[in-house]
Amino acid sequence: MKTDRKKIMLIFGTRPEATKICPVVQELKKYPDWFETKVIVTGQHKEQLQQALSNFNIQPDVDLTLMKENQTLAYLTSAAITGLDKIISEERPDLILVHGDTQTAVSGGMTAFFHKIPIGHIEAGLRSQNKYSPWPEEINRKIVDVVSDFLFAPTSISKENLIREGYNETNIYVTGQTAVDAAILTKKSNYNFKDDTINRLIEHKGRIITVTAHRKENYGSPMVGMFNAIRRVVEENPDISIIYPVHLSPVVREIANKILTGHDRIHLIDPIEYPDMINLMARSFLILSDSGGLQEEAPVFKKPLVLMRETTERPEAITANAVCLSGTDEEMIHTITTKLLTDPNYYKAMSHADNPFGDGQASKRIVQIIAYYFGFVPDLPKEFNAK
Repeated sequence: MKTDRKKIMLIFGTRPEATKICPVVQELKKYPDWFETKVIVTGQHKEQLQQALSNFNIQPDVDLTLMKENQTLAYLTSAAITGLDKIISEERPDLILVHGDTQTAVSGGMTAFFHKIPIGHIEAGLRSQNKYSPWPEEINRKIVDVVSDFLFAPTSISKENLIREGYNETNIYVTGQTAVDAAILTKKSNYNFKDDTINRLIEHKGRIITVTAHRKENYGSPMVGMFNAIRRVVEENPDISIIYPVHLSPVVREIANKILTGHDRIHLIDPIEYPDMINLMARSFLILSDSGGLQEEAPVFKKPLVLMRETTERPEAITANAVCLSGTDEEMIHTITTKLLTDPNYYKAMSHADNPFGDGQASKRIVQIIAYYFGFVPDLPKEFNAK
């Protein structure tokens, strides 16, 4: 067996990336004789990123602090590539890991490619087959996959997407989703919310629905329809309370305030930290969202999710009946949510769905694959296989 240490650089910049990649950082750090772990953050998000890092007790080695007001995709990409180019030139890592589909992931992958350094893409192979939904994520993840040497696909469907597109099967590893690892680590039975407003709200004797909505492709009339449906559901069901941590986007806030304020059981609160969000979902009756990541997290806690989007790059959740794709039509959202609230059999079927995304071991598999590649262990791990 080889004993020379290898330098592994992890590059990320947003809160969702941080929550999903930090379990991998923690796992790598368990093997200091094998790996020198370098954490580089771009600061694509600022306060939210720092919160996520602190939740996992991780200090970055470098923070590019790129975030600025009204930042554009072009600015982020060019600034990140420029900053990362200098760091990678100085550090010369043996492997670079990026996650998902952000501008940071694209920038990290491209810069690693420019330097001919092997790249591992965590969460490879997700596809909606619509380049504008989700936008720009659908194209971002394709770009990262193209330049990657290790394609860490969370599920067999992700692997099939990659094989269909011509990727070499020997470079694809089905690991499960690291978001499941993070959610399992974060959920606590005796959790005390950092946002004291939630501590008060969860004492409500009725059922709680957690809402999130932020996607750019839903701005305008789609979001109006979503929020109108939510208000109708609350007005028709006197035991229901809504908790909605409202995204900081001025567009989202304007629509939410116009439609959802003024009802004593609709609680619009500021964005909350990741542990609060995970534990709020665990205590909710169901979830209404247009999020990507929540599709992976809700099944961990057996909570039905009504997905207010036209497409999803995570069809496993639909197939498993853990998520129902409603689109953004007001009537459809209202109908599906009402059925979950009034039909016990329908609710039971969704809440008993198996989790198609992971078993809490994804980070361990990824690190073992890396250890195998560098000759530290003799065998690859068994792939994740959903029930």
